[in-house]
Parts: sequence; C-alpha cells; structure tokens
Amino acid sequence: MTLARSACPYDCPDCCGLLVEVEAGRAVAVKGDPEHPYSRGTLCPKMNDYQRQVHSPQRLTTPLERVGAKGEGAFRPISWEAAVARIAERLREVAARHGAEAILPYSYAGTMGLVQRNAGHAFFHRLGASRLDRTICASGKEAGWKSVMGATLGLDPDEAAKSDLIVMWGLNAVATNLHFVQRVKQARARGARVWAIDTYETPTAALADEQVLVRPGSDGALALGLMHVLDRDGLTDRAFVEAHVQGHEALRAEVLPRFPPARVAEVTGLAPERIEALARAFAAARAPFIRLGNGLSRYGNGAMNVRCILGLSALAGSFGRDGGGCYAGSSGSEAFDVSVVTRPDLMPSPAPRIVNMNRLGEALAPSFPNPVKALFVYHSNPAAVAPDQNAVLAGLAREDLFTVVHERFLTDTARYADLVLPATSSLEHPDLYRSYGHYAVQRARPAIPPVGESKPNWELFQLLARAMGFEDEVFRRSADDLIDALLARPSPMREGLDRAALEAGRAVPLRLPADARRFRTPSGKMELLNPREARPLLDHLPTHEDGGALPLRLQTGVNPYTLNSTFMDREDLRAKAGGMRLQLSPAEARARGLSEGDAVVAWNGLGEVRFTLHVSAKIPDGLAVAEGVWWIAHAPGDRTVNALTSQRLSDQGGGSTFYDNRVDVRRAEAAPS
Repeated sequence: MTLARSACPYDCPDCCGLLVEVEAGRAVAVKGDPEHPYSRGTLCPKMNDYQRQVHSPQRLTTPLERVGAKGEGAFRPISWEAAVARIAERLREVAARHGAEAILPYSYAGTMGLVQRNAGHAFFHRLGASRLDRTICASGKEAGWKSVMGATLGLDPDEAAKSDLIVMWGLNAVATNLHFVQRVKQARARGARVWAIDTYETPTAALADEQVLVRPGSDGALALGLMHVLDRDGLTDRAFVEAHVQGHEALRAEVLPRFPPARVAEVTGLAPERIEALARAFAAARAPFIRLGNGLSRYGNGAMNVRCILGLSALAGSFGRDGGGCYAGSSGSEAFDVSVVTRPDLMPSPAPRIVNMNRLGEALAPSFPNPVKALFVYHSNPAAVAPDQNAVLAGLAREDLFTVVHERFLTDTARYADLVLPATSSLEHPDLYRSYGHYAVQRARPAIPPVGESKPNWELFQLLARAMGFEDEVFRRSADDLIDALLARPSPMREGLDRAALEAGRAVPLRLPADARRFRTPSGKMELLNPREARPLLDHLPTHEDGGALPLRLQTGVNPYTLNSTFMDREDLRAKAGGMRLQLSPAEARARGLSEGDAVVAWNGLGEVRFTLHVSAKIPDGLAVAEGVWWIAHAPGDRTVNALTSQRLSDQGGGSTFYDNRVDVRRAEAAPS
C-alpha cells in the first residue's frame, strides 16, 4: 500500500487535505490530512469514503454516442478518436454557418483546481465562442463586497477564534463550511457568544447561543435597523468611523431615520425590543466577527444585503479590532495569475458576447438572438442546478442543438447529450488548488491511473485543439507545465512559500501582507457611500416574489450530505440526506390537510415538482424548504427543485435569485399504476 496526498476538489471553502491509501492502482481509503493547516485531519460526511465515488460502478469509462431520444439516456460506445473528430467537425460547421458565438461552453465548480476548472477557457477563447458569465453561486455577495470594500483582502478566518462575538449570517456552516465550526468552538471555549442568523433553524443553530430567524431577503433591513440603534444611542465607534468610513453622515441623514426598530420589525418579523437588544449586544462586543454565507445574496436585493451588513461592521468599528471584522471569503486570487491557463489574449476582437449562466434557459430558446447551436458542458450539471429547469430541459431537448458533456456519471444533463465523454476524478489528474475559505494552497499529483478511458479536462481540450488545427503553444503544454507556469509568475502572497513542501503534495500557507486590513478602495476607506454605484448609499430593496400572491417563500437550502448535485450518485449519501423532501411548519401542513410523509406537489408559474413532505417545527410559517439539488433519476416525479426557481438576476453582479421565489403546496395525485 502507498499513501498519497491530495485535496478535496469540490465547491466548498474548506478545500480539505486528503490522505489517499492506494493498493494495486485503486484508492481503497480516503482520510483527512492532519497536517493540513486549516482542515487539520477531519473531513465532511461527503468526502469520507470518497473512494466509493472514484470507483463507483456507475462511472462512465468510455465515450458514448446517443442512439435514442434526447433525455432518454440511450447510448452506445464510441472511440475517443471518433468522438473528437465528430466534435471538431460539428464545431467547424456551426462556426461556419452561424458564427462561433453560436457555440456556448457551460462549466462551473465541479472541480476547483486552477488548471482543470479553467481548462476549456483557452480553447473556447481561441474558437471565438460565446463567453459564459459564471455567476450562479455568490457573485451577488462579491459585488456587494466590492461596492464597500473594493479590492480589500478577506481576513484570515482564524481571526474568528479570537472574537468575543461570532455572527454566522446566512451560513449553515455545518453543511457548507464545516471547518469554520472548529474556529467557532474554539472561540466559544474562550467565552465568546455565537449568533446564527438565518431564515429557518438549520443544524448550525445548535452551535449558537442565540438564533435569529428573519424573513427571506430581509437581512439588509435587519442590518439597517441595528445601525439605526447604534447611531441613535451613540454606540458607534466614532474614531474608527471618522478615520475609515466614507458616507456615514449621508447614511445617518438620508437612510437610517427610515429604519427604526418598529419598521424593521415589520420587514424582518423580529420584535422591536429584540432588534434593540441585538444592537446593544453587538455594540458591546469587543471584537464582533461576522461570517457571511452565500444564501443572503441569492435574492433580488442580494448585493445590497451584503453592503448593509458591511455597514454594520463599519459603524461598530469591528475591522479595527483584533479578532473582529466581516469575512466573506479569502482573496487567494492574488497569489496566481490564472491567465496563464485561461489565455484571454486568444479571443478575437471585438470580444464575443457574454451569456449569463443563470439564464441558460433563455440562451437555449430558439428565439434567443443568434441561437446557441452547440453546447459544451464540463464539470457542471445545468439540467439540475440551473434555474428555470423546464426552460433548460426544453432547450436541451432541441434536436438542432449539438450537445457534448464531459462527465464521470450519467447526470441529468448527460442524458441529453449527443456525445458523452468520460472524465477523471481529482485522484486521477494533476492540479493546483487554492481555497476561497482560507489561505493555503496545495499541489496534487495523480494518486491513481485514470479509471477506464477517462481523460482530464485539460487533456480533452488539448485533443480538441489539435483536431481544430489550433497551433498555439499553450495547447502543447501539459497540465504540470501549466502548474509550473502558475508557480513561476511572482506574487507577494507566495514570498517565502515552502516550495519543497508544496512539491511534496503538502498544503502550505500563503503570506498575507502586513497591511492586510488596509481598505483597498479609491478613497482608502469603507465606502458606505459609493458614488460609482447606481444606488450610492445603503438601502433595503424589496425582493422579487415570483408567483405573486402565492403564500409560501421557497428556500432551496443545503444538506450536510449533498453538495449541489455532485454527490447524488452515492446511494448511501442520498439515504442520509433523507430523500427529496419539502419541509413545512406544522401550521402550514395542517392548513393544507397534509401530514408527515405525504406525497405533495409544490407549484408556481414556472412549474410543478413532487416531493415527500416533512413536517418540522424548525420551519417558520410562510416558508417551504427544499434541501439539496437532486437528480431527476432519484426524484419522486419528473422534475426537481429548480423547476420552481426563476432566471431573474440579483441587483448587482448578475447573480442567481434561488431564494427569491414563491410557491404553494398541495397533495399529489396518486401516481399512475
């Protein structure tokens, strides 16, 4: 047996270190690496037994060509040579007849490595294809951060362990940021208080001294209400505000008077006296630390929610205190120049059009300007994860749409492909990983050979580039060559990096500059007044309520045993997740004559989805909660939750609005026998 080091490749801020036990070319066990500086030897339930997914009998091991109707999932084997030749022929044909912009790549975060995640960019730039605006996850949060903080670096998350008040705001850390929980527990052992602010009681609430449940999309209003009390009662950190905050006087004159506790209570559902108490407790904390989740940014006012919460940190002066601040994510992007891989210089001029990934349903419609004629999907499953599933599936079903999917499993999207190409897992290819939740990087080499005829993303696009006649030097470089090039370009964050440890596969910390808390904005301050924005000051914007008068707000939450649609191939994890359930409060279930375990249908103007009902006192009245993104193959009906979510975008950043939809629920009719 040999032991190999690797990293978790999935869309999670923790990017855990792995120890992989290998026998006869197979991974037989996967454990946490105790020497990893952030994850410290523990793994989430999804990555324990990762070898079961790597060697799953459901793995795709040979290229496949469609022989049945789109969506039917009927395929036969084809050789790699024939598949690549056919793809190249069709891409040339589409480009010649409709222009290269009629070709659309679709990828996101099925792998987070700097090479394999970005592997298709150079190819599609060289081709002149449409560009994908990859905004489905947290771009609203990023836009809100940039509005106030500019290019300011994210704090070291270990700062939280020194705080005396940790606020997990819109963050179900137990499911999405498990190793931040360790920092919370450390702080709590030292006497810190912990709050959990969310829309329903998640498992993370068990870590909190105080749980604060607000109405969906009202996070910004709560922050403004707390700021109102701080300003009214003289509880702001005047010295910090005067030195480091732009726009405080305009905010207190034009905005805060409109958000007294009584009004904020109407918006959030919290009692006025509780808003008062929360404000005083926040102001009294020595170093309050807010950990921002992504959920609060997935509304029509998502970026503004983030701006308002940053405003609360500004008025409290928390960024000026050791252990305090507001953390939205790490800023490791400065450590590497990924243009080495993505090669935007290969694009034609003028640059091709941009298609927002949240509007794939629109882009695949025949009425879309210069309709998409070829779709190339890799490390993503848009048939399940993209909003407005009915529109997406209608587009994928078009016979005139040539679709290629590079995947490990026959996902919902792969079932609609003309060609399915087998992809490697992270244990089968080299890559370089950075995290968006801490400041460590790791170089991972293959721990095992490719399973079957699987190929890494980068090798696939090298083959396609050769078939298309692209002679650019970048396509002749190996993945390891690209990793070496990424490491060769200098960055202050990598000064003093232990290269020997990195080359040995260990995770090593990046170097945060001494002035990491400096505000990198044009003014050099936190910009609560940002004159470059369409809405310069903080404000609470109403959220969109898709479905009009429908009574329930849909919350598409996360589950500790799933990650988007990534782990839905594993039967054991699906069982632990509890199946595809819709959760209602006891009162909402009674009002509809429903009981635990009933087959129900959630519906709105976009579609209908069957679920199994779970009645829970942890769900407030007025909400319907559906956790996890299930494959249709494992669903009670023929659609999953994103048949109920709209293609509307957030207020800034072009982000998704997954949490900003309304539904109603009824008993399902008996399934046909």
